[in-house]
Amino acid sequence: MALFDNHNHSQFSFDGKRATVEASAKTAVERGLGGICFSDHCDFFVPPMKADFEEIQKEWFDVKEQQEEIARVQTLVPVTILRGIEIGMHETCHEQIRKVLSENSFDQVLASVHYMGEVDPYYGGYYDGKDWKEAYGGYLETIFREMTWLEDFDIMGHFDYIVRYAPYPETSIRFRDFGDIFDEMFRYLIQEGKALEINTKSYVGHRGRQVELDLEVLRRYRELGGEIISLGSDSHEASRVGADFPQFASLLKSLGFRWTAHYEKRRLVQVGI
Repeated sequence: MALFDNHNHSQFSFDGKRATVEASAKTAVERGLGGICFSDHCDFFVPPMKADFEEIQKEWFDVKEQQEEIARVQTLVPVTILRGIEIGMHETCHEQIRKVLSENSFDQVLASVHYMGEVDPYYGGYYDGKDWKEAYGGYLETIFREMTWLEDFDIMGHFDYIVRYAPYPETSIRFRDFGDIFDEMFRYLIQEGKALEINTKSYVGHRGRQVELDLEVLRRYRELGGEIISLGSDSHEASRVGADFPQFASLLKSLGFRWTAHYEKRRLVQVGI
């Protein structure tokens, strides 16, 4: 079986206007992928500071419209198209998150953290007054706290998202610096049968900054018994679907991983590398 891209955004995401379900699905076919999942954004909390930069009132999508479009495109394109959602975890909107997950059916639920407290790290603010260790560690602790509260998810998204926009010379969240919290996160994911995401968008460079994936993070995950790895391009335009997947699949294989993973109707499916 061919690789699945489990993290894509479409016209239904607030920031996905450059992509459509149909165009991205066709790119998945062109690149020989086995499937594509549209995990459109669902963040019920939007930092007030964002109003200073963007005219965004909400960051969730109409699930019915998205799934109807996926069903339409599935009749046109010879690739498996999965129905997903990227839940933006935040302590202020637990009730809304529970509601959207209980009232809808998805193939995959990807859980991420985009906002820290009242700020959006993309625009700064979060890093003010913090050194790199406090900023990165605080992000990992927030992911762990929120995902263990949520429980109802399949994939833990972009654990090193916080590094993309940081002002520090440290360009990686390294296992040696955050081993305790990584171990807690990994033991939870392994015990619960949930996937760790490698988000290839993190490593393309942002604002002249090149984020590095610390291979010791993956080695430790495997050492603890972790086998469930999800690849996601985090595409917001069709051209990025499946970006750098051959490179990362080869990397995983070199580290001893035998499969990548996706979920269909919330059931784990592993694909040989």
